[in-house]
Amino acid sequence: MTISVPRERSEEARATMIELFPEGFEERDVGPELELTAYTERGDAVAQLGALGPVSESPVALGWEDAWKGFHKPVRIGPLWIGPPWAAPDEGAAAVVIDPGQAFGTGAHPTTRLCLELLLELERGGLVDLGCGSGVLAVAAARLGFRPVVALDDDETAVESTRANAAANGVAVEARLADVLADPLPTVEIAVANIAREPVERAAGRFRGRAFVASGYLAAEHPALPGWRVVERREAEGWAADLLTRAAD
Repeated sequence: MTISVPRERSEEARATMIELFPEGFEERDVGPELELTAYTERGDAVAQLGALGPVSESPVALGWEDAWKGFHKPVRIGPLWIGPPWAAPDEGAAAVVIDPGQAFGTGAHPTTRLCLELLLELERGGLVDLGCGSGVLAVAAARLGFRPVVALDDDETAVESTRANAAANGVAVEARLADVLADPLPTVEIAVANIAREPVERAAGRFRGRAFVASGYLAAEHPALPGWRVVERREAEGWAADLLTRAAD
């Protein structure tokens, strides 16, 4: 069961899909739209999804249980190879193996790639990943030599996934449950926040380090971040990431 929605309705569509299919669903960027797919026998879901747009239904092929793996492709960012456990790393690359589990993916999304490209340019130091998801940014940062690395999320599943992925990659990441918009933030030099524009704005106002890598929003959006200045912006597939330093620097 598949529905395609414009990007401006993506959060509304995701919320509906989560309500209807809490066991999980797939999503894929298709041009200016987001395509959402669920494997289900729930015929009643068509009417509820229909409020968002046309719904298409198709029979599933044999092996559909593993079809979701096809959406998690490995990516290469500089010296890093990032991919799922069932893919083979590039020879000579610094492999970051991420099991997506139930927490957001392996690193192929444009915002994740853009954040990593910006992290590659930074002088190494302590780093906090604000809203760590599956831990891809935290684990990759540890592989790149950032020390110490702290990963925060208010979702226990994300924290557990980050811990498991850090252990699988043999890196030290302190992953813990926290609300990055309310709880105290660690005293480190660098923060990365791949979340969304509004929480990025709020989190940046609470962070006291020297550099902030922000993403999770569209290229048309420009977060208001008093006290910070944008030193570099990168864009890909309609998404953006910004590297910021203290305005007084």
